[in-house]
Amino acid sequence: MICAVIFDCDGVLVDSEVIAHEIEMATLGELGLTYDAHDFKARFMGMSDAAFHAALEADGQARLGRSIVEEIGPRMKERYAAAMQERLAAIAGAHDAVDAVRIAKAVASSSTKNGLEKKLRLTGLWERFAPHIYSAEHVTHSKPAPDLFLLAARELGVAPSDCLVIEDSVNGVNAAHAAGMRVWGFMGGGHMDEHSRKRLVAARVERIVENWNEAATLFAAL
Repeated sequence: MICAVIFDCDGVLVDSEVIAHEIEMATLGELGLTYDAHDFKARFMGMSDAAFHAALEADGQARLGRSIVEEIGPRMKERYAAAMQERLAAIAGAHDAVDAVRIAKAVASSSTKNGLEKKLRLTGLWERFAPHIYSAEHVTHSKPAPDLFLLAARELGVAPSDCLVIEDSVNGVNAAHAAGMRVWGFMGGGHMDEHSRKRLVAARVERIVENWNEAATLFAAL
């Protein structure tokens, strides 16, 4: 029985991943650190900021022979802030789909606490979940570790096996599996493509959900 739905945020509720990937790859490219776009998404999507920056620092040391973390941090932060304020929107149908959930619900995101709040408030989603909104800063180990999802379940008062997670990243799917939760793969974000679909299927999601209109119908039957 499903007694709670736990939502990822970036690329699931808000269409932020496509903006973030654009900024990140452009910033790294300026330093000479380039990636295949599909490989970049597969490797880094769903990571906490701390884990992401640590991985990039390791790549900078290995591929460029120098530290890059002091350069990329401020550049990305400034560019994120401007782009999110100008371009961020909820993914089409997200509000109605969330409203269709009549059982307990939460957000569990690898974003920082402040960043998560800004994105949810900017897109009119904060009040639909508060106070059950949890960021990577609430736990020691974020996705793909299960800790964040387990925290959300505990705060909701629901057994992990009775929780359904909505995720767009393999890191998130792996975290849900590790937590003993059911998980659906969400394809509605602007960053998702057929490579993304194949990765979610390979990660053993229970089902693929194409968009929030489809999800709302499924939620109404829970």
